Amino acid sequence: MILAIDIGNTTVALGGIRDGRVCFVARMDTVRTRTAAEYRVEMDKIFAHRRHPERPMRFEGAVLTSVVPQITGALAECARHYTGRKPVIVSPEIRTGLTMGVEEPHAVGKDRLVDAAYAAANFPLPVVTVDLGTATTFNVVDENRVFRGGVICPGLSTGLRALGDRCAQLPQVHLGSPKSAIGTNTEKCMLSGSVMGTAVLIDGMVQRIEEELGRPATLVVTGGLAKYVTPLCRHPLTYDPELLMKGLALLYQLNASQPQHHSAGGGRHYGRQNQHGHAKQRTYPKKRTRREPEALVG
Repeated sequence: MILAIDIGNTTVALGGIRDGRVCFVARMDTVRTRTAAEYRVEMDKIFAHRRHPERPMRFEGAVLTSVVPQITGALAECARHYTGRKPVIVSPEIRTGLTMGVEEPHAVGKDRLVDAAYAAANFPLPVVTVDLGTATTFNVVDENRVFRGGVICPGLSTGLRALGDRCAQLPQVHLGSPKSAIGTNTEKCMLSGSVMGTAVLIDGMVQRIEEELGRPATLVVTGGLAKYVTPLCRHPLTYDPELLMKGLALLYQLNASQPQHHSAGGGRHYGRQNQHGHAKQRTYPKKRTRREPEALVG
């Protein structure tokens, strides 16, 4: 099993991936002041909860992506602790299958690079990925596998929280999918503006991107907040909540050195106590119809 670590602005996602299949995903809070030892305590709890008594969890290697530089080193140290090997750390220097066509490749969020690499390898090109999290990010890969750049917007929940914090008469709103564009009370107005507004943003931005590319693009949407937005989008899309974890598995396969010979299956064992141990190019109809999200598994 491969340990995949996604260090985000709000949470750190831990994934266990075997043969390209995501076996589990767990999350910890992103705390910029935590040390490697403190993160390891949290990870010990997660792994102990998920292990089988007679089949200790073991990781043969690890891959890590981060948008929080302050704790990248600490989580990389944790990855090495559980695997006995240096983790693959996502950067423009590693093999991604992409050519970087932007002015500053190192400034591109590493999570964006992961999403784009997986989408380019598994969907018809050109492809646009949208990740709905703390920020809403778009990535564009053209028909030649060139990463062309993208779009960065405030995240859906980020915008809602800002409204509640900054506007004295506006409440905090629980997320959901609005039934109509026209709200009949304050909460419904805010929900429509944020959630339906994000769906319209996606449709409109992808249309503009297609115009600049000069051809239709495949749209792949992911992220923790996508489930509220994708039912309202009119552009044909694929919803894959595991896009980033699958992308990390792909980049591990492309970049991990050949494993050394280990006894009894290799990798470090982890028990209750820590031991050392492409399809044809798709064309879209002129009339775009609403399409419900389809979750992809495995």
